[in-house]
Amino acid sequence: MASYAWVLGVRPGYEDEYKKRHDEIWPEMLGTLRTAGIRNYNIFRHGLTLFGYFETDDLDAAIAHLKDCPINAKWGEMMGPIMKIDVDPSTSFPYLLPLQFHMD
Repeated sequence: MASYAWVLGVRPGYEDEYKKRHDEIWPEMLGTLRTAGIRNYNIFRHGLTLFGYFETDDLDAAIAHLKDCPINAKWGEMMGPIMKIDVDPSTSFPYLLPLQFHMD
């Protein structure tokens, strides 16, 4: 299983709202992530910077599933106004960070 990470941002003043929306994440959105093959998904925040980490066996399949999923599109519409999202045009997915070190 491979691990991936991304960095995005929260717009100033929306930090609490971002947290609240994830505290109340829709069960169907969690199901969508699981169906896409995403596991061990974590998001951390430092100031306005978000750092996401997840694992999947097939990144291309996960991205394809999320790209075509209406639930993910609806979540993105809701979250878009409170976030700064930098998307890789070649994948329509946030830019993934290159791995620099792995302990094991």
